[in-house]
Amino acid sequence: MSLPQTDVRRGELRGGAGPTTSTPQNLMVFVLSMALFGLSNIILEVIPDITIGPVDFSVSYFVFVPITLAALVSPFWVALGAPLGEIVFTDLLMGDFSGLAEVEGFIQMFLAIYIAGSVIRNPLSRPQVILGSLLIVGIDKLLSAAVDLAKVWIGVEDAEYVQGLPESVLLLEGIGFGVDILMSGILFGAIPAIWLVPALYRRIEPMLGLQPREPGRRIPGSVPRAGWFVVVAILAGIGSFFFAFLEAWDLEVGSVGGDFREQFGDGFLWVGVGAVVIVLVIASILFAVWRSRRDARGE
Repeated sequence: MSLPQTDVRRGELRGGAGPTTSTPQNLMVFVLSMALFGLSNIILEVIPDITIGPVDFSVSYFVFVPITLAALVSPFWVALGAPLGEIVFTDLLMGDFSGLAEVEGFIQMFLAIYIAGSVIRNPLSRPQVILGSLLIVGIDKLLSAAVDLAKVWIGVEDAEYVQGLPESVLLLEGIGFGVDILMSGILFGAIPAIWLVPALYRRIEPMLGLQPREPGRRIPGSVPRAGWFVVVAILAGIGSFFFAFLEAWDLEVGSVGGDFREQFGDGFLWVGVGAVVIVLVIASILFAVWRSRRDARGE
């Protein structure tokens, strides 16, 4: 005896066959992640850093933005869009684009968000959301620290030492990692995210034509349960080292200089904000057209 069509589709993502999403939905998640993370980085540009001795107390990024999206929708497309948003809206448009060297940060942030978002199986679980927030900072900053230490070890970059502390390179990296965990991972990551994720649960998904995920169910676009992914992730992390060395060797392939913000002041940041708005509006219109056509076909 076959089940009614409504029962067959219950719990599945609307508009897809089984636990999958359609291409327009994935692209909308990608654009939303790119725009929101890019906008958050523009806001960070006007927040001053506090430096005490050799320690820099600053917020690297607003972790609550990508972890909130990755907890509710596809971690893969969120991870793909977020670092690209930073590159486009805060590096390229501001005239501070390092070319191929930017691939290092892209790979590291992609892996961090992708893995952290996939760890969250229940968006209503605060411990899982906190763990995801800390994983983003932990994975990204550990890879960055490994790159910095590799540069010093190979000799392509001078080390920063504190007088009287022969092992100060490792000490400074450790202190910096702790500050990033505190500032980005907890204050601007876990704390806002444990409020935002449940607040947006069952609210943001219908806007994308998706049915809210069921707690405990594997979300489409999460990390594959296969050994090959571990191998690929390790190779990607190692590969990011090569792109980091390009900048150390002054090989700025495809770089865009000018530092427009320094030339025109903080007001130039509104160019980035305007670009974010334009991208979101265009994507929203195209997505609305696709949904109306889909509904007209009765899909």
